[in-house]
Formats: sequence, structure tokens, C-alpha cells
Amino acid sequence: MSSSKQVLVETSRSTYPIHVGRSLGGQLAETLKGLLEKGSRIAAITDSNVRAAQSAWFDELDENVAVLTVPAGETSKNLSCLGEVLDFLAANKLDRGGVVLAIGGGVVGDLAGFAAASYLRGVRFIQIPTTLLAMVDSSVGGKTGINISAGKNLVGAFHQPIAVFSDIEMLKTMPPREFASGMAEIIKHGMLQDAALFDLLEANSILGPEDSRLEEVVERNCDIKAGVVNADEKETAATGGRALLNLGHTFGHAVENVAGYGEYLHGEAIGIGLVAAAILSERLGFISVGDVERIRKVVSAHRLPTRLNEPLSVEALLKAMSLDKKVKAGVIRFVIMKRIGRAETIESADMDLIREIWRECGAS
Repeated sequence: MSSSKQVLVETSRSTYPIHVGRSLGGQLAETLKGLLEKGSRIAAITDSNVRAAQSAWFDELDENVAVLTVPAGETSKNLSCLGEVLDFLAANKLDRGGVVLAIGGGVVGDLAGFAAASYLRGVRFIQIPTTLLAMVDSSVGGKTGINISAGKNLVGAFHQPIAVFSDIEMLKTMPPREFASGMAEIIKHGMLQDAALFDLLEANSILGPEDSRLEEVVERNCDIKAGVVNADEKETAATGGRALLNLGHTFGHAVENVAGYGEYLHGEAIGIGLVAAAILSERLGFISVGDVERIRKVVSAHRLPTRLNEPLSVEALLKAMSLDKKVKAGVIRFVIMKRIGRAETIESADMDLIREIWRECGAS
């Protein structure tokens, strides 16, 4: 059995481990065996891409674990798919002692996690992230949800898993574009709270799962996010807190919404958003033009866009920002950097300045 490093997430209601390592199948098998021996019914949710890419892994999964495969992609985070998952849990007779396995990227984690939060008013679930983005971001912290036509993640629940297994070996089946998408969140964590991490990425880009630093970097990112989540689980802090994790996301989510979900991978949209947030931070007098250029270069070096591929309407982007779930009392909240490695929230920004920044990022 491979050894793993462990990060503990401690919230007001629960404490659970994030296991980070390589070849964690044996460790997971022992966990599932223990649950089955106690009479828990287990149902797994995955998507078509993961099922195909990790076919040998699924062949080794305990025969008592039922598996539902949903279509791959962001479009599966919808009400119809949620209903299909809930019906699957009922058909497999999960009771309140049951456990849902979310085996996949952020889409599967969000969908399966929300189903687990909703079914019987809440059953346990385990996150088994298979993408870098999910390992360092969506599998940590208990946010679950689906998209509706008005916007991304507007319906959901806070529901913490009982464990997370982040097996770096699973990343070897990821397309390079998907791997790069995950690096956006790692860059973000460096920008908002860990200047040394940013320096590491600046000195030598991480471009694939074979990089020997990846295990340590994933653990470090989980530590950063866990620390923020522990202090502000449900993003209720008046300033700072969990909202800091939204650095670049107010811009990035607008790109996803206006371009149409799927046009940009999440991390690609966030890459543009991080550059936009850096420009905003510089225009407000906090960081230098040189810092903006450093950030732009690090984003680009990790094979992420720093501006829009095709022009999008500035007004449509502003409208999408106003619908973001982080808007409070009609005010768009932004996360800016005081310096690389330290961020804070601001309650509003001049909309003409935001228009100008969008145009710098390729909007029209």
C-alpha cells in the first residue's frame, strides 16, 4: 500500500482527512471494505471520460459498489442529471448509513456531492478527484452544486465529505489542456496567500503529472484552502475569509457564462480572470505594473490564456458579473492583491475601470 501525506480539514461540524499521494488504491479499498463490513451501501458516480480512462481502476472496485456514469462535461451539472443521480441512489437502496463516491473532476464532485447533500436530507460521501483542478480546489471545502440558466453554481449546498483521496497517478490520463486548467487554481493560491509558491512556479513551471514536486504542491494547496475553509466554512466573514479564494473568479465566471459553458475550461477562464484581477489591483495602487507582468508570464507559462480568444461583449460580461453568487445587496465584490502573496476583498469598484480592464483583456 502506498503511503500518503494527510491534510486535515476541521470545520464546526466535522473533521476529515485529505490523503495526497501516488497509488492510493489499496488505502481506498481498505476504507471501502470497512464501510461495507459495517453494512453501508455504497454508490459511485463518475463520468464517461473517467470511466474510459480509468477502466482498470473501476475493474478493481468492489463488486458491491454500484456505479452510475453520467456524460462528461460541465453540462451534466444540471437539474435533470441531479434527478438521475438521486433516482440511482434510491434504486440502489442507500439509507442514511449509505456513502456516495464522487469519482471524477469538479463536475462529478459538485453533482455527486449535491446529490449526497440532498438525498435523505444528507448522506455521507467521499471525494476521489481525478483532475488536478478538483484535487487542489473543488474537492476541498464542501461546496457542492449545479448550474442553472441564470449562472454557474447558483444552486447547491455546503456538504463536507468524510474523506478525500487525491491520487497523483490518476492525473497521468489527463489531457495536457485539462492539466493546465488545474494549474490556474495553484497559481491563484500562490497569488493570494503563498508568495514562495508563486516564486516556485515562476522559476520552473509545472507542466505535467510526472513532475516530482507535484505531490508536495498539491498538499500545500490543500493546506492553504483547508486553512481558509476552517476559519470561514460558509463564506460569511464580512471581509476576507473564504471569499479570498474567489481571486480572479468574478472575472472568470463571467467569461464562462458569456462564452457559453464549455467554450473555456474553468481554469482557462480563471487564467484570464487572474490577469484581470492583477490589473485591477495595480490600477487601485496596490501592486506594480511589473507584478502584473510577472503574473501574466506565470499564467502564460502554464499554457493558460491571459486574454480572451475571441472578443466578448463588455456589457454582457458586466451583466454576468452582476448575477454572480458573490454579489451582495447588488454590489459586486472583488478580490484584489495588496501584494503577491496577500489578498483582500473590496466591496465595489468603479464600473468604468472594470470596462477598461475587460477591453485590455480582449473584450469589445
